[in-house]
Amino acid sequence: MATLKSMGSHDEGSQSPSYPEYWEADVIMRDGATAHLRPISPDDRELLTEFHGKQSEDSIYLRFFSYKPSLSEKELARFTTVDHVDRVCFILLLDGKMIGVGRYDRTSDRVAEVAFMISDHHQGRGIGSILLEHLAAAARENGIDRFTAEVLPENRKMLHVFVEAGYDVSRQFEDGVVVVDFDIDPTEKSLAVMESREHRAEARSIQELLSPKVIAVIGASSDADHAGYHAVEGILNGGYTGTLYGVGNTPYERDGLTFVEKVQEISEKIDLAIIAVPREAVESTIAESGRAGAKAVVIMTGGYAEAGAEGAAQQRRLVRIARASGMRVVGPASLGFINTSEEVSLNASVLPRMPKLGGLGLFTQSGSIGTMVYGAARRHKVGLSSYLSAGNRADVSGNDMMQYWEDDLSTTVCGLYLQSVGNPRKFSRIARRLSRSKPVIVAKSEVTGLRLPPGHTGRTTQAPPGALDAMFRQAGVIRAATAEQLLDIASVAESQPVPENNRVAVVANALALSQLAEDSAIRLGMEPIVSDGNVDTSQGPQHAHQAIIDAVRQNAARDDVASLVVVLMPVPGLDHHALVDQIAREARTAECTAIGVFTGQFGSDAKTATVHTTDDGASLPCFDSPGAALLALSSVVTYSTCATRTTDTWRFPRTSTTTPSRSSSKNSSRRYPATGSTN
Repeated sequence: MATLKSMGSHDEGSQSPSYPEYWEADVIMRDGATAHLRPISPDDRELLTEFHGKQSEDSIYLRFFSYKPSLSEKELARFTTVDHVDRVCFILLLDGKMIGVGRYDRTSDRVAEVAFMISDHHQGRGIGSILLEHLAAAARENGIDRFTAEVLPENRKMLHVFVEAGYDVSRQFEDGVVVVDFDIDPTEKSLAVMESREHRAEARSIQELLSPKVIAVIGASSDADHAGYHAVEGILNGGYTGTLYGVGNTPYERDGLTFVEKVQEISEKIDLAIIAVPREAVESTIAESGRAGAKAVVIMTGGYAEAGAEGAAQQRRLVRIARASGMRVVGPASLGFINTSEEVSLNASVLPRMPKLGGLGLFTQSGSIGTMVYGAARRHKVGLSSYLSAGNRADVSGNDMMQYWEDDLSTTVCGLYLQSVGNPRKFSRIARRLSRSKPVIVAKSEVTGLRLPPGHTGRTTQAPPGALDAMFRQAGVIRAATAEQLLDIASVAESQPVPENNRVAVVANALALSQLAEDSAIRLGMEPIVSDGNVDTSQGPQHAHQAIIDAVRQNAARDDVASLVVVLMPVPGLDHHALVDQIAREARTAECTAIGVFTGQFGSDAKTATVHTTDDGASLPCFDSPGAALLALSSVVTYSTCATRTTDTWRFPRTSTTTPSRSSSKNSSRRYPATGSTN
């Protein structure tokens, strides 16, 4: 079960003074859709009556042990009137309808009996598990530590819910029913089950968001100054493989776009709505999108929480409207998102170009920061698997993206630029698990966690920067100071095999450059290996080329070398492009992590601060400064040598067209980033 912060409460006029409003929550079900959970109230009699009336005879029999075509007035009063202490009842709502109800009644000082009923039309979505987890939390708060339940033997689904929750359940058969009994104090197993369910639900919701088959851009416009125009152009120019509708007031003719004036005119169910309409029309547009079947909305319109208290209240309201229809929300004030998977090929953003296909997943918050990080990725020529701009981060967050990246085989490196950490405990838990299989790089400003960026309403920690840095280290996160440094590190991690130790060899054509690189390596905790890496390139370009390649080949093949740094000053007449190509291929053949540093390069042929990729898929991250290069490499080395890393989940980077044989390699145990497609 994944629980989101609640964006609104039940009508306060109908609540008792003891109504526990803080128990309300927006939850993510097993299929990724959202629903609202809250305590029941006397005003829910009609909802409960309608819910019961739509249940099958079998479901009613399994709940009440007899068939009740309707609930009596006395039963309705009892079921909807609770004290939230000895008698607690939660209901789950979707589109304003009750889809599940769970309750407990205290039977002794420390024991309560639980019962559930799930809508026939919504079974299999994990609703029983969600209700059980929230009931257990409420019961522990009220001094109850054991649950019992009487279940008919044929009600295998409910019996499975108790076992699946991770509790140590005892069962006895008495008088034709199964009596289950279990301690509800969290155990290592039950906590692991809850985390696993949370992970699956949140990952599924993001997977659905990033892979829509039918998209509606609401606010599509032929005006080049309008966000709706850029959203449409980005989707079409990016080669989107699905169906695209444009919705707007004025006709917009474009190949690949079906234009309608209203959402209701779209004959098929839409998966994603991209909203670029004036602020006063956003709420109604979200509601229309929900009725059209959308699973998620991207709100590009701004002017909400960043505009003050009134805007923040409007932001909470629009998210509440979206969640009532089971939709996730990206934004408001979002740039959108990108999925480079060939099966989807979707640039659902206002960013101008589809990025290079690669293994880096990127997440940013504010739109301006998103533009900066996206630009850095393009300059570095680092391939992306996915990118998401959260905007005001009213719903979808970096935690959600990390949950998705953990299962996404096309993502080999995870990068986040965070201006705030809304839930440090959850972030740490997810990042620690994710970093066991994939490098997690976080760039943050020095005020991250101390204040919220404009438009963000989520809570933030008041911990000092040093405490957050310690949290990152404990979670196995690679810390970057800037967006450029994030991409420096990502360029190494995404394009190169992860080195198995900190031993590094240096090849240079100037003694001063060699010494500078080795000094930097020592300062950053790496171990330079004594080698014949100083190359004489004074005898002409052809001799220089061969001398450099010979030195690269010799050092990359050494058993005591995990990484190779090639530091070169310009050589007149040298075919720089051909040299970098061959260095990349030699390193790949030797399965050696390699980076290039080319000082003094300029002009169109310069290979600096970028990943150079050959025609056959070999890659070499290139820098113009030994300091920046060694800092990026050392970050990856530190990550790879951490004792908590696993050794069985790495593969060769997908930029390679062939996978070297490891049985005969000097580095047969070297780890490689995972490869594969999202499907």
